[in-house]
Amino acid sequence: MGGGNMPRRPLPDFSKFGETERKALSNVGVKTSEAMSYSTNTIPHAYISEKADITRLEALRQQYKEQVKTAGGSLTMTAILTKAVAILLRRMPQFNSSIDVETNEIIYKKYINIGIAVDTPAGLYVPNIKHADQKSLTEISIDLTDIGTRTKSGKITLNDITGGTFTISNIDGIGGTNMHSIVNWPEVAILSIVAAQMEPVWNETIKTFEPRLMMPMTIGWDHRVINGGDVARFMVALKQILEEPFSAWL
Repeated sequence: MGGGNMPRRPLPDFSKFGETERKALSNVGVKTSEAMSYSTNTIPHAYISEKADITRLEALRQQYKEQVKTAGGSLTMTAILTKAVAILLRRMPQFNSSIDVETNEIIYKKYINIGIAVDTPAGLYVPNIKHADQKSLTEISIDLTDIGTRTKSGKITLNDITGGTFTISNIDGIGGTNMHSIVNWPEVAILSIVAAQMEPVWNETIKTFEPRLMMPMTIGWDHRVINGGDVARFMVALKQILEEPFSAWL
């Protein structure tokens, strides 16, 4: 665990300044630390942020959430984002790839398994929704409810947490105004979402500000595989889907 080939520095004696307590990292904590250190030291990260006006989308979510609940799922913003991202990964396969540095090849995966970061008392897990592009929004909602429950109760399997191709990290239930996440190697991109807030947005048609529900989004990517122009196009397309859901089917 640590910073790749960087030399380790000894910690100061913190007890000289006051009382301290040591607690061992959980197994998940150790593995997460190792994975994040490897990703940080291996992947040249870059980030772009955007905001989506989800005022209409939130109204639709409220309208249909009971229907999805009856089917056994929860129509969350994470479920909607999973569906939207799955659509875009079909259109832009470079975001659903991995780089093989030994052969200088890009591996394009023909399957789309979207990982969802889940915060648990034992640490951070990233189970994934298998073949998300082949599932309806209701099916994704059901899968997310199931996998979230099993993750938090410690009942996920190795199959649940392996094979992911893209990750979404959504902390809107906690807080924050922006988040830059570390790419989950060997994936090449990760989408971070924080809580939507009501903001005054200028309406050019009626020449006044209107209160709109704006959701901040940040994508982190591997600059060896994806260029900034493609990332900007990805975020513009995602914003369009969230603001005009019908556009995803055109």
